[in-house]
Amino acid sequence: MNRADLLSDLALSLGADAVGWAPAHVPASAVAEYAAWLGAGRHAGMGYLERQLPARSDPASRLEGAASVLVLGVSHAFADPGVPAGGVRVGQVARYAWTPDYHDQLQPVLTRLEQEAARLGVRARGYVDHGPVMERLFASGAFLGWRGKSGMNISTRLGAFVTLAVLLTDLPFEGPQEAHPDRCGRCFRCLAACPTNAIGPDRAIDARRCISYLTIEHRGPVPPELRAGTGDWLFGCDVCSEVCPWSQKAGPLAQLLRPDPELAHPDLSAFFGVGERQFERRFAGTAFLRPRRKGMARNALTVLGNTRTPEGWPLLLAGVQDPAWEVREAAAWALGQWGEVGHLRPLLDDPHEAVRKAAARSLGIAS
Repeated sequence: MNRADLLSDLALSLGADAVGWAPAHVPASAVAEYAAWLGAGRHAGMGYLERQLPARSDPASRLEGAASVLVLGVSHAFADPGVPAGGVRVGQVARYAWTPDYHDQLQPVLTRLEQEAARLGVRARGYVDHGPVMERLFASGAFLGWRGKSGMNISTRLGAFVTLAVLLTDLPFEGPQEAHPDRCGRCFRCLAACPTNAIGPDRAIDARRCISYLTIEHRGPVPPELRAGTGDWLFGCDVCSEVCPWSQKAGPLAQLLRPDPELAHPDLSAFFGVGERQFERRFAGTAFLRPRRKGMARNALTVLGNTRTPEGWPLLLAGVQDPAWEVREAAAWALGQWGEVGHLRPLLDDPHEAVRKAAARSLGIAS
């Protein structure tokens, strides 16, 4: 058995649901397309993507002599683990975040592959989507799927709920340099279903409108015109992946990752009345740390404003008193959705201008 096959078999034995090899080459056309996406500002506030463009364009900048890439597909097509008792449990969480941070869970797999590669005389370096690597491009070259109309990597076997990890190696690539054929056909379900019209006709997402970006990466208030569209999404969004026929055919497949009910259906109360350090201790090792406590509290109030869930009323009152102005701003909007004028008037004197403006908008006062 050759070294590439040995590494592939090891990846499968460590829990990967699918593996494949691709050439460590980024075509100039792919670089130009990505640069145009950045140039149009569709990466929103993720400025690091611009800085990483040179590295993404050249895998050899990450690993000298990079010639081939072992791509791992890990399913997060979880079945719902059920809603725990107690608390205010309303709102949806993107399925990948139902499990402790997948970066932490997949890094040991990549470390083991790096160690085995070294034993075989192969130089290798692994990444779990936190490095400047074009994983979806390599996944297509490794026949693990194609870039669907949603912009997501889609697999005929695993659907769209796939986490990608890559191992750059200096092994010569031995195989056809082809990409997975497009299996979207005439289906446009993902475009039609996107609540905020974030998916463009060019199979690319405009992060400025994407619920996943707005609830995770975005800092500050969610744009008022997009709040209704976020619906009950507390963290991330799975709409485009859920409606994909290939996802519906896949069913629950996850082997390596396991869902946690407390992450799939968190108690919104945990985001209020606590300090940042207490929040970090409670949610250590989870994706919820990315937006931080104030981001999760902001999201919770957006959900409550859209759903008007009665048991969430105390959290709206807590939001009015929150030390973070972003949370108070979200509370002002949510109270307006509930029609609670009496609780809005004190916010007209809030020390932060954005909160005062939000309260005035909710009260119908010109400002």
